[in-house]
This record gives sequence, structure tokens and C-alpha cells, in this order.
Amino acid sequence: MTKTRIYFNRWFSVAYHYMNMIRNNEDGMQFEIYGTHSDPNNMALQACDHAELEPKVTGKEYIDFCVDFCRRHQIDLFIPRLHMLDISRNIHLFEEVGTKVLVCRDTELMEKLMEKHHFYESVRELGIMSIPDYFTVSNASQFKHAYEALTNAGHEVCFKPCNGEGGMGFRVIDNSRNPLEELSGHTQNRISFEDAFRAFSSVESFPNLMVMERLQGYEYSIDCLADSTGNLLAAVPRRKAGGRLRKLEENADLLKIASEVASAYHIPYNFNIQMKYQKDTPKLLEINPRMSGGLHVSCLSGINFPYLAVKLAMGYEVEPLNPQFGILGSHVEQPLIMNEQKVRNH
Repeated sequence: MTKTRIYFNRWFSVAYHYMNMIRNNEDGMQFEIYGTHSDPNNMALQACDHAELEPKVTGKEYIDFCVDFCRRHQIDLFIPRLHMLDISRNIHLFEEVGTKVLVCRDTELMEKLMEKHHFYESVRELGIMSIPDYFTVSNASQFKHAYEALTNAGHEVCFKPCNGEGGMGFRVIDNSRNPLEELSGHTQNRISFEDAFRAFSSVESFPNLMVMERLQGYEYSIDCLADSTGNLLAAVPRRKAGGRLRKLEENADLLKIASEVASAYHIPYNFNIQMKYQKDTPKLLEINPRMSGGLHVSCLSGINFPYLAVKLAMGYEVEPLNPQFGILGSHVEQPLIMNEQKVRNH
């Protein structure tokens, strides 16, 4: 049986799980998995059948590298994470070498999703869900104004880069911090207003930040699967339940939000909606048009999200899906002997 060749570029280490979920699929389809990363010891590469080092380049050079990789290895399907927007803009180059790309082709939407403040504006216009109170700032004076306006409205305040990924750059403003106590405790993502303002004042301007109300309730990730035109096939709300615990919940409010997001934006294949409650109201944190970092936990619902996205991208039908809810899940580390010969230079 001919194996379908799949390529992951520079992904998170959890792609190790996604590669194995694709390989160990319920239909017995055969896959050969290729991967590249700038770090030869990245865990995801250990799940690949073939792995190579990536050059540390950006823009057109990076696209040329990926296209050439797909051409040399006759890749059937490319699943990108790094530089998804640039790759989406250049899908035609991959199609010319016979490679499908599992990515949203709507580059205007991708741009909005990458710059969170633009996407918040879109959500506000559509009114499909609540968003936190927020300001977009790029200098110290704007930061001070935003902080004062939010605190005067009774909010705790946090901030993060408009184009940040995951928790990178996220800080809570906490003026009750004790730096001496923190030296003997865990590293925290907290900073006083004065320290933040002093840092921001050291430059004339900085890349856009979102300064926003800090949400206090439960945090959820809604892992979603849609077909190539964005029709929603499955959604699994996954709640942070303390430590490493995650609860898969049949939350009617969040399932409705997933349906409305799919109807409004038509994001194909895998996407993830991050929400957090403020009292009884779920508010949007961000939407990622890709597999989320915790997707392997949502797969405990019985939905093989990575494999089904591949199946859809390859043009196959997917039967109606019925995820199981009420599952409390977690994960543990697994020791693994590294294959140091796996990664080769091109």
C-alpha cells in the first residue's frame, strides 16, 4: 500500500503526539511522516520517519526552503505551524509541486487572527461573543492611560503582545508583589505598574500590546474540527481543572460559540478557541487556526482531531462525530531514548 507523505515544519514538541495519532489511525491508512526544525533535539522530530534541520531564515527564503523540501520528498500534505500566514499567501507554490497544505487559505482572516486586536474588532462588530475590555498601546503614555482607565472601571489589569503565541509575553499587573519573597519562590508572570511603565518608558515606542481586563473565572480551550469549507464537524470544550487536570465538558454556551465562530469565519480543519469566564460570562482570549498545544487531551473524547483533519484535507469524507464528554484527563512525562542519528542536514 502506498503511504501518504506528510510534512510538519517547526512545530511544538506536542506534535510528537499528533504525528503518532495520525499514524495510529482508526482506518488503517498508511503514512510516512517528515519533519523539520532548527533544533535537532526537538521532541517532535523523534516521531518522524525522516527529519532534517531547518535553516534559520524568514520570509521568501523560508517559503523557498519549505517548497523545495516538499518537492524533494514528494510530500502529499504539508501541516505548517511556523510562518503559517506566509505559507497561506503562497499556497500556489506548494500546489505547483503537488503538495496540499493544511492551512486556512483566507489570508485576510489569517492576518486578523495573528494580530489579536484586529480580530477583537471583528468579533465586536459581529457580536457573536463577549470580549474583554481592552486597549491597544504602543508607547508608555498610552500604556498608562489604558491602565488607569481599566482600573477606574474596577478591573484587574494584564497585558500581552498583539501577535504573541500562547503565554509568551503575558503579564499581570500586581502592585502588591514582594520581589524578595519571589526570589525564593516560583517564577511568576506578574509585574508592578511602576516596573512595567519604567520599562516601556525606556523606548519611544514598542510593538503593539493589548492592555486588558484580567478575567477571573474558569479558562477553556475549545478544540474544533471543520471540513475544507469551514463547516463545523466537532467541538470539545476543555476546562483547566487545576494543575495538569483537564475536564472535557458539554458546555452549551461554549458549543454555541464554536458553532457561531465556524459560521462567521469558516476556518477549515483544526482550530482552537480560547475563552475565560468573568463571573457567568465567557469572554474571548484568542483563536488559533491550527492544532492547539493541548489537543491530545481533547482526543480522549474519542475524536482523533489530527488524523481527521488530514483525512479531510486529502479529500475523504468524515462520518458524523459524537465526542464523549464528562471526561477528566491529564498527562504524564514519558522517558524516551533520543535517536541522535534521526536528524540530518540537507
